[in-house]
Amino acid sequence: MPDRIVVVGGGLAAGTAVVELRERGYEGELVLLAAEDHPPYERPPLSKAVLLGEAEPDSTGVKDPQWYADHDVQLRTGARADGLHTGRRQVLVGREAIGYDTLLLATGARPRRFPMADNSGASVSYLRTIEDSAALRARFGPGFRLGVLGGGWIGLEAAAAARTSGAEVTVLESMDLPLLRVLGPEVAGVMAEMHREHGVDLRTSADVTGISRTDDEVHVALGDGSGVVVDHLLVGVGVEPDTTLAEVGGLVVENGIRTDRHLRTSAEGVYAAGDVANADHPLLGRPLRVEHWDTAIQHGKVAAANLLGGEVDADALPYFFTDQYDFGMEYVGHAAPGGYDRVVLRGDVEGRTFTAWWLDGDRVVAGMHANDWDAIDDVRRIVGTTVDATRLADDGVALGDL
Repeated sequence: MPDRIVVVGGGLAAGTAVVELRERGYEGELVLLAAEDHPPYERPPLSKAVLLGEAEPDSTGVKDPQWYADHDVQLRTGARADGLHTGRRQVLVGREAIGYDTLLLATGARPRRFPMADNSGASVSYLRTIEDSAALRARFGPGFRLGVLGGGWIGLEAAAAARTSGAEVTVLESMDLPLLRVLGPEVAGVMAEMHREHGVDLRTSADVTGISRTDDEVHVALGDGSGVVVDHLLVGVGVEPDTTLAEVGGLVVENGIRTDRHLRTSAEGVYAAGDVANADHPLLGRPLRVEHWDTAIQHGKVAAANLLGGEVDADALPYFFTDQYDFGMEYVGHAAPGGYDRVVLRGDVEGRTFTAWWLDGDRVVAGMHANDWDAIDDVRRIVGTTVDATRLADDGVALGDL
């Protein structure tokens, strides 16, 4: 049993790991280094309930701040780890060296920067932190014009929240449809139509050629000669794993921190979890890095078990969800571009109550439901199995019979 465990991170994976360690009876010294000035918190509400005004930012914590003191966790907020010596088993925070017996890196991901926006001097922001969400929410309302650069999950959720507040919204997406790489054209088209029905000016195949400031306005020039004028531009062009500390420590980094199926990195006694971990997935047979809520929870629990000497596999299938307007969906599995050859839809697609299935041959690699909340158990059960695609597409065949 390690005498001291150090966890680096301030998100859901880090917070879950710390809670799980204490719940597993670990009584040793437990140090949590969070770079932000908050205890670990969940990020999904920042683009959902917090932006909608349905939740306060301080409600997003993994645990109440007092929990850490009550459970003898040395919580250090505003402590950015900037050095790692795996040979000496030390993490550096500035000039302070903090020793560890086992170490968990849950450093998460950071927004991918868009230099044209950053250098424009205009009112531009990204959405990653509590402060980001609170500042954006404060501007929402009738008369406010929001531009969103990028039609991914964060961008579309922010667009939906802004439209719900009465703001005018323009989304600029470089591909033919929003979420095209993630969902494919069949389901991505449903998302595009929904946002347009709710009054979003969704511009696809948009090539941004210039961003500038005029007084308090943001001017975005597009390659087709048109332009957009907004009060604020939210940039949501994806995230990248925050591997800075791992690289300083000499760990193997390939699209995140490479780990085995037990979340062990290339350095003895060092584990990685959450958005930053590119982990061997025993069921999928390949490394996989997932930037979603459920994986952060599962990784946190697996990492805690293995930090204490366990050999638990990180084998949960990816899961994520979204809520936009009156549309909710849950998705299970991983349908990478080129990793499936057809999509099967069943249900009322036009009414946006349906299920979608991504197949590679007869094997279901991913599935989702839209507003069909009774279907999620069947989705979880069917993903990863082989099915008769004809029966799967037949609404007359109950999912429970597949």
